[in-house]
Amino acid sequence: MKLLLSGRALTAAAVALAALVTGGSAAGAAPAPAPDQAAAAPDISIANVKAHLAQLQSIATANGGNRAHGRAGYQASLNYVQAKLDAAGFTTRVQQFTASGRTGYNLIADWPGGDANQVVMAGSHLDSVTSGPGINDNGSGSSAVLETALAVARSGYHPAKHLRFAWWGAEELGLVGSRYYVNSLGSADRAKISGYLNFDMIGSPNPGYFVYDDDPAIEQTFKNYFAGIGVSTEIETEGDGRSDHAPFKNSGVPVGGLFSGADYRKTSAQAAKWGGTAGQPFDRCYHSSCDTTANINDTALDRNSDAVAYAVWQLSQ
Repeated sequence: MKLLLSGRALTAAAVALAALVTGGSAAGAAPAPAPDQAAAAPDISIANVKAHLAQLQSIATANGGNRAHGRAGYQASLNYVQAKLDAAGFTTRVQQFTASGRTGYNLIADWPGGDANQVVMAGSHLDSVTSGPGINDNGSGSSAVLETALAVARSGYHPAKHLRFAWWGAEELGLVGSRYYVNSLGSADRAKISGYLNFDMIGSPNPGYFVYDDDPAIEQTFKNYFAGIGVSTEIETEGDGRSDHAPFKNSGVPVGGLFSGADYRKTSAQAAKWGGTAGQPFDRCYHSSCDTTANINDTALDRNSDAVAYAVWQLSQ
């Protein structure tokens, strides 16, 4: 997360498909699978998410202690994520840009199928600051988005809308990668994005549960998830506009997302509601060398990872 930026859904069981929707197909091709109109999001494995975090930590350790823009650690992080997606059947592409005299990269992954005129995107920034490995900021969001994408593939999910996932470069330098991507789209392609979901810091060690309030429908989707598991939320105010949703929002794309807190201090009221320690930062290792795999709250990471999947499934049907 730049500067101060800023569990399992209880859905109805055994909901039947309301109807089979016939998909078009190219000449000579088999008919496209019908969209899963009543599909429920899977539980996202916290063990899998943490395994991704361990890989990002190892990458940072082997490359000067960070995964920052233009450094070997960022390139290795991108290669790791892309290899997982390619093996799972995604169509991936790497977008190149320049920032601060160094080459940067965005990774875009499309899941085949769905209405190309209605695109649901989920994204996170993959870069760290130069001072540390960036495991909460933002290995946490990157790993949850990756595992959600892999869950789409494992489940064989056929959404009505088209799904796209993204990992942004150079967020820590001022949202450079995400802004480059948005600016590279024509107005018609931007209009096809029905929602962009941003996940920047979702495993803070002294966590809060914050929901972006930029779009009412997306906001309510996340609130419904947390209400279903009995967790209160607050509106995210610490870093409005300071993460990768901002370029999308400024271009008229509906946006939403989650955040577990950076270097603001948890109040007594928040500690009473969420647990943790009042008077201490949500993340005492924000932008520091101690932002390692030890700097993660497993409960927050688990709940927020499941919320990522819940929103992706709900908003793409």
